[in-house]
Amino acid sequence: MIKKGLSPRIRPALDRPGDGSDYRRVLPFKRAWEVIAILAVFDLIFLVPAIHTFQQAVSEWSKFDDLFDLVAALFLSAWLLGWSIAPILLTTVVALMMFGREVIKVHNDQVVIFFGLPGIGVAASYRVSSMRNMRIEHPQKKSGKSWRGDHVAFDYGANPMAVGSELDHHDLADILNGIRSGSGQSVRRGDATPEELSGEWQQPDTLALQDDPQDLPNSHQPDGEPLSLTSPSTLVLILVNLVPLAGAAFLGWDLGNVMVLYWAESAVIGFFNVCKIIVISRWFALLAVPFFIGHFGGFMAVHFLFIYGLFIQGPQDTSGGDLTEVAQMFIHLWPALALLFVSHAFSFVRNFLGRREYRNRSAKNLMSEPYGRIIFMHLVVILGGGLTLVLGESTPVLMVVIALKIWIDVKAHLKQRVKNISN
Repeated sequence: MIKKGLSPRIRPALDRPGDGSDYRRVLPFKRAWEVIAILAVFDLIFLVPAIHTFQQAVSEWSKFDDLFDLVAALFLSAWLLGWSIAPILLTTVVALMMFGREVIKVHNDQVVIFFGLPGIGVAASYRVSSMRNMRIEHPQKKSGKSWRGDHVAFDYGANPMAVGSELDHHDLADILNGIRSGSGQSVRRGDATPEELSGEWQQPDTLALQDDPQDLPNSHQPDGEPLSLTSPSTLVLILVNLVPLAGAAFLGWDLGNVMVLYWAESAVIGFFNVCKIIVISRWFALLAVPFFIGHFGGFMAVHFLFIYGLFIQGPQDTSGGDLTEVAQMFIHLWPALALLFVSHAFSFVRNFLGRREYRNRSAKNLMSEPYGRIIFMHLVVILGGGLTLVLGESTPVLMVVIALKIWIDVKAHLKQRVKNISN
């Protein structure tokens, strides 16, 4: 549900008793021990496979001798990274429910409500002049605030806020007096002004580059018209994709070289997808990025093993793959890899940042976005590669495969830009 009206400024924060606040009070925090016990059991359930996988990954990293061992170590590490998000979140929730607290502080014209563990957590800042109707609220049993019991509530913009647990009118009077003495202002009563009711809150995973969500106008959309074949980023994409064509025609690149190069481009796409998640998600990226790297990294590790075994090593060779040969292959391809990186970097800077495409994106969408382009691209490449193996003459078919890949890349690039404009 989208909340409307004036919003608090929410940020990670430290809580120190001697931080210069004019008023500070640690509020009661209700502990639901039955819920804590249930969550702790689920936490243990998630921790057991995480610990087992960690032990396996350490074992693989300590003894890998060939490509197969390296891919196994990378896959286990990626799986562990993605899986660990669940026990990390559950452990954090259990710790908050057992040791968490709320602190209300007043400094100048700001009321700051801190929530978290002793010393570290999240703080929401409210302007005293915009706080209204502070009161004791008695929540219904099945409401989302029932765990608090009687608590302090106040209106801010169009939305009611809640703080504290099992408070009474004496606590309310102390808080109101603390706000009055600390800020020199009283919490007013009555309705909000039209300015306080305007605008919408931005969701945590769709915040853009401003420091304050209130600085992000709803009218901002990606700048400019949809891209065309003559747009700079499209031309750069086409030119860079001609490098494998030149390599196959003049440098003797075979099917394996091109397949590995396209695999590496998928890794580049994943890298810039991480950059996009960081731009959009801010501190939420601390969870989103490891989760994405976990599932995308595992996919990429297995994908490379498939490409190497089919197009480099050959189905008849049952060895694990020589790591020195793999390293030399990437060194041989590094100029083309560098150009592919520059192409995607140019598109990221010019389109995602420069044309403000981040305005209409969310971390949830970015989690799966690279797969559609990569899978479709590699289906065409693999089918073309299979045809090359059947015919025995690689160069003509390889040229066709590269041309198809260029067409797919350009089409996907233009389609993505149109999608970002229309959202």
